[in-house]
Amino acid sequence: MDAHTHHKKVLPNKSERHTLFGSVNPGPKTKPIEKDQMPDLQNTQNDFLFDLDAVGIANVKHPIQITSKMEPALQTTIGTFTFTSSITKDSKGTNMSRFTQQLQEYHADGSFTLTLTNLKKFAEELATRLKQRDAFVEVTFPWFFERKGPSANFSGLNHADATIRLQYDTELGYEITVGLTGTVTTLCPCSKEISEYSAHNQRGKITIEIELTEDFDEDQIDWKYALLEAAESNASARIHPVLKRPDEKMVTEQAYENPRFVEDMVRLVAADLYEYSFVQAFYVGCRNEESIHLHDAIASVTYDKHAEQ
Repeated sequence: MDAHTHHKKVLPNKSERHTLFGSVNPGPKTKPIEKDQMPDLQNTQNDFLFDLDAVGIANVKHPIQITSKMEPALQTTIGTFTFTSSITKDSKGTNMSRFTQQLQEYHADGSFTLTLTNLKKFAEELATRLKQRDAFVEVTFPWFFERKGPSANFSGLNHADATIRLQYDTELGYEITVGLTGTVTTLCPCSKEISEYSAHNQRGKITIEIELTEDFDEDQIDWKYALLEAAESNASARIHPVLKRPDEKMVTEQAYENPRFVEDMVRLVAADLYEYSFVQAFYVGCRNEESIHLHDAIASVTYDKHAEQ
């Protein structure tokens, strides 16, 4: 007989296996099973020492639909949500299930179309459901857009990471901040200046956050497209998912013709944002993943138009 021959095992049944690994029979049940008979510790009223700025849930992943000025005009993606509200010191806590319960209600028709109008309504209803004066919603999602090569015209999908933060207060109204992190090509001006033959380039990450004006009209302006254009149009070159040789020649030559330091990038993007009438305040950051160093180069700028008034 082969030394490695195995006889077929005779296993205990599944219930016996569970017992073998520690499962025990249910014990006696003495506590109520009806919701109205169960104690609600979170609704306990007392002096709990401090008001809380925010309490809620984070890292909630949920399918959403978004619209875009760029193709695909309607797309399904995954939103990562944070939901919170403040609570006063006389309340012990909040009812966490109410956050996801409302999210499911919005999804009940088969889709949750993520618009600022929908999020405003969501936050106001959430505050009412929580019996609080305010509610905060943040959602981050990958946004896909079609990009064609500059010569051969073959297309593919790029993506950027978009964020919406919406703060609702029954007395103060809404405060909305949106953001985008996109990728560009930057070519080093210093390398171009001192080298005989070439210049090194790098992949640049541009992060933009803006506070929208109160009269912002999302039916007229796609803020995602506007922020992407502010980043890409000021870079050495745009990123493309599909490049044939004629495309590659055009892109690399364009990068050589438009060298950019990180300092240049944030200032040029800031200038575009300053000229956007729907932007009240902004932050721009650039991180270049250097190709000839192990470190990254970074720069940022923050500006608030309120200071001009």
